[in-house]
Amino acid sequence: MISSTLLAAAASVPPTPVWTPTVGIIISLSSLLVLLLSTRIEKPLVGPKLPILPVSIPTFIGAMAFGHVIGIGIVLGLTNIGRL
Repeated sequence: MISSTLLAAAASVPPTPVWTPTVGIIISLSSLLVLLLSTRIEKPLVGPKLPILPVSIPTFIGAMAFGHVIGIGIVLGLTNIGRL
């Protein structure tokens, strides 16, 4: 039962790109952009501070996670329209 459901769903899954340096650059740039935007939040320095960056460790981790989500969305969108 479960395997037939998975096989039916597998037929409708669009192709996803393999990892290339272009994919890595897109995700890195989106993570960097979100990190730069995270310095504009109301309280970016709540919690333990990073020695070099003007953000705290929780802000850094959250920005990197959200940057990866945005980057994955960009990569999948570009793959869907045939640009990647």
